[in-house]
Amino acid sequence: MDAAELRAVQAPIKERYKSDPSAAIITLKARGSTDNDGIACKVETGRALAVAGLHPATGGSGLELCSGDMLLEALVACAGVTLKSVATAVDVPLKAGHVIAEGDLDFRGTLGVDKEAPVGFAEVRLRFEVDTDAPQDKLDLLLKLTERYCVVYQTIRNGPKVSVSMRRI
Repeated sequence: MDAAELRAVQAPIKERYKSDPSAAIITLKARGSTDNDGIACKVETGRALAVAGLHPATGGSGLELCSGDMLLEALVACAGVTLKSVATAVDVPLKAGHVIAEGDLDFRGTLGVDKEAPVGFAEVRLRFEVDTDAPQDKLDLLLKLTERYCVVYQTIRNGPKVSVSMRRI
């Protein structure tokens, strides 16, 4: 897909959202169910069933997916799609591109070993490696716009309002 094709696909969508802002508000959902046989959660991905379990650093076997890895993978997926979309829109030809996300966790927090240790990522780093002949000013724009429009990056960076509830079934 080139820039003109991308604009042609997105133009009517953008016009609709401009004329009816409420049409742009869409609730995405994820569902899962706990596994009765082990400490795991079966997550419905829409394509397959992903089984998440404990990370080996917390006693897991390593056979199940780690939700921390899944968070970083979601960041990589979103950042990669956004990078490619923006590169297409601003005409930055990419011969190749790699997206790398790393995050530092102190597992003492999640295991309750140290009440002062944080639970969750203390730092997340996102890096792009691109093979392109585009000038540096275009790469600067590509990075700026990718950062601006990447949903998962912005969600992690800005910390949305989050609520938790429980009910009996």
